[in-house]
Amino acid sequence: MRLICYREPASLTDRGVRPLRWWRAALVTVGSTSLTACVVGPDYHTPPSVDTGSGWTLTAAGSSAPADLTRWWSTLGDPELERMVDTALAQNLDIRQASARIDEARALRDRAAGQQLPAVSAGASVNRRRQSENGPLPVGSIPGLDASQTIYDAGFDAAWELDLFGANRRALEGASARLQATEAEAQGVRMRIVAEVARTWFEATGAREELLVQQATVATLQQTLSLMRSRAALGDVSRVDVDAAHERWAAANAMLPGIEARQRGAVLGLGVLLGAPPERELKLLDTAAPARVLPALPVGERADILRRRPDVLAAERRLAASTADIGVATAELFPKLSIGAGGGFQALNPGDWFDSSSTRFSIVPLISWRLFDGGRVRAEIRAREASQRQTALGYEQAVLAALGDAERALGDYNADLDTLTRRQAALDASRRSFGYAEARFAAGDITRIELLAAQRLLHEAETVNLRAQTAAAVQLVALYKAIGGGWEASEATSSTPIS
Repeated sequence: MRLICYREPASLTDRGVRPLRWWRAALVTVGSTSLTACVVGPDYHTPPSVDTGSGWTLTAAGSSAPADLTRWWSTLGDPELERMVDTALAQNLDIRQASARIDEARALRDRAAGQQLPAVSAGASVNRRRQSENGPLPVGSIPGLDASQTIYDAGFDAAWELDLFGANRRALEGASARLQATEAEAQGVRMRIVAEVARTWFEATGAREELLVQQATVATLQQTLSLMRSRAALGDVSRVDVDAAHERWAAANAMLPGIEARQRGAVLGLGVLLGAPPERELKLLDTAAPARVLPALPVGERADILRRRPDVLAAERRLAASTADIGVATAELFPKLSIGAGGGFQALNPGDWFDSSSTRFSIVPLISWRLFDGGRVRAEIRAREASQRQTALGYEQAVLAALGDAERALGDYNADLDTLTRRQAALDASRRSFGYAEARFAAGDITRIELLAAQRLLHEAETVNLRAQTAAAVQLVALYKAIGGGWEASEATSSTPIS
């Protein structure tokens, strides 16, 4: 609302009371009133702890000393993986979008904070006007009054709605909580991208190693087929034996394009994850990963993951925001007090613009109270309360889902480690068997075809073992993600209350 300033009555000026002092006194009174105003709506309290059970269901999982999860990928001893993760954290488009969402939420929080302060604007105008001499004001009969006038005006307007019942403070609480939820969600995006880069890299290197073994298998079967054809020409074996050897070679050879496509697809995916064209990382097709040691990961207490899971933290902050929304709606039931003020200079001659006699000033307090609205405010309060109950249930669901994810990931990783141990034992046995076959071939006890058959079995065991290694490495990434690995504490999220 724009309030036109008026000249203070002479009686006030004579007593030495200036309009500006009246304005300052009013603001001091208003500020004192607002400081003692109440805040309606429920205060937020950390939700009751959700039952997290008695501990991990796997007896060997619990540990009072969890591993350092902040930069878990650095513990794997893979410089190429560290390079890609650092690049993704700096350039990945999902992470950058999440950062932009934080900026948006912070701006909305600042806007809510700004609503607690007065709004002040300034302006200036020059108005050339002519009044009718036959109108209600007898301009023509008033001596010295010209019907045509130029009015020079400059001044300010100020408006302030006092937060008597805490609507603005509740709005600020809600905006702050939503900012923290957005920051937690951004952490979730960050952790997801790190996990995706590691998983895709493990799949790419696993496919590369599998491709090398499969090529060796094809070469072995090619030698076997050539020998079988030579022996068939001499009548030592039947055509059926040749066809069987050819079938094994053809089947193994047919697997090569699929493995190559899987490796290439993973490398192309890495390029996109790193915020670049997909072909940028094609050089990784020929890059071998260092040997990995997959440890039994100490995960700490099961309830600890709730302090690291971004989805749980974000759900708790959304609950705080929805609680504050109830207060915002409830404040509409109570009166509102607004203060409007304006001041400036108005004169018919520019030279008199800043003369004290050209000063104008006004202050207008306004009280408004919604007495009847058909129940809309109370319906809005009920809607906010229902939304808050939904958010509370969503928080509980997020806690239980996080526990379920961690339990499954831990169980799957332990199972994959067990599988890998057994596959490694089978591979060791196959290597010993092939060593015996080499010794027997050197002694002339077996033919080259039998030696090649033992070599083929060794390659098959190597392939199965490589797949088990890749599966375990991928599941390790899933476990790190499930227990909140990769969390990077920030000022807002670190102060978020979590039960």
